[in-house]
Amino acid sequence: MSDFFQNGTVTTLHNLKTRSLASLEDELHQFSRHNPMALILPCLYSELAHDALANIIDVLNGATYLDHVVIGLDRATQDEYQHALEYFSALRLPHTVIWNDGPRAKALQNKLQDHGVAPTDLGKGCNVWYCFGYVQSLPNIKVVALHDCDITTYNRSLLARLLYPVANPQFNYQFCKGFYARVADGKLNGRVSRLLVSPLVRAMKRIFPNQDFLDYLDSFRYPLAGEFAMRVDLLKTLRIPADWALEIGILTEVFRNYSTKQVCQIEVADNYDHKHQDLSADDRTRGLSRMSADIGMALYRIMATFGTVFDTGTVRTVKAAYLRIALDLIESYYNDAVVNGLDFDRDAEERAVETFANNVLTAGQEFLRTGQELPYVPSWNRVLSVYPSAPADLAQIVESDGDEFRGARRSGVAALG
Repeated sequence: MSDFFQNGTVTTLHNLKTRSLASLEDELHQFSRHNPMALILPCLYSELAHDALANIIDVLNGATYLDHVVIGLDRATQDEYQHALEYFSALRLPHTVIWNDGPRAKALQNKLQDHGVAPTDLGKGCNVWYCFGYVQSLPNIKVVALHDCDITTYNRSLLARLLYPVANPQFNYQFCKGFYARVADGKLNGRVSRLLVSPLVRAMKRIFPNQDFLDYLDSFRYPLAGEFAMRVDLLKTLRIPADWALEIGILTEVFRNYSTKQVCQIEVADNYDHKHQDLSADDRTRGLSRMSADIGMALYRIMATFGTVFDTGTVRTVKAAYLRIALDLIESYYNDAVVNGLDFDRDAEERAVETFANNVLTAGQEFLRTGQELPYVPSWNRVLSVYPSAPADLAQIVESDGDEFRGARRSGVAALG
């Protein structure tokens, strides 16, 4: 049984194992009458070949309180898009597949560029941004959740618990972040969160005390979790980072726009696993090394927007404080692993910390050299100010793409007949 301790500046909602999934879903059905809910699934075409996504679709068929599922499809040719439509037809809930690489979608991208509000970097952040735009074309949606398509431990309870705090009209939460344990194959996972984000935030708290934002960020048990839910109005205000700092960037935007009393985190699973990235210690453009560099750069830039002044000495101090705190945490994780009978590779943990420390220093030096802003995608409020019909145009593109495929398929069936 989980604890019920509250620490930090956001409310933590625990799983005390005292309530059934059926009871939660019964209430979600009631909530859906006044707060219709949608789910966003950012998806690479390559993920269609994996068992994790097939299981997610099968599980979602039981989540009948959902009004709509929006699937953002990246890196797909026309034939692959057509295959994806057939693949997702197994999802019996109302759903939409956005073909981000299609010619109509690229034409919309050109229109957005003409208005100076187009995303400039492709990737998950861009995919999520277009999904946010499409959800705004759905007339009644009040609450939207998002999670990845590579969760190998997915079950219906995860989604129900994630949506519940925001969908419940008696609660005042505008945003909810999921958290969970990361244990698989007899070892601790979640290296970037455990060994980079937590010690780096605590290092900055030591150097820059009385920073409310750092206290807020340190309150999240798993700040890099890709599972969150929010009121749909928030979609218009978010400026989403386009790199690996997506989750940190979203938490930052929520902090800027809402009171911490309107933010919560909820335990959505006893355990969680998904595909893993290599450390790539020798290549800062790949794997966890790139992720650590992007997150380090993001935190320097975010802190600067709150008035923190960095210089060469401060950057070196951040790196030194981070390294000491991270190494001390390794001892804590080792002890935790031993108590629970888990394997623990101390050498691998320390090598990861050394890689992250070098990237923290390099990111700080790069920040001092360039001072450039985060690669944020413009907020949808900005888009709507210059291109009010963008969500409706995106919805029409999605419908036309689907109609074209369905027409070609009917023609093919008729020819075979």
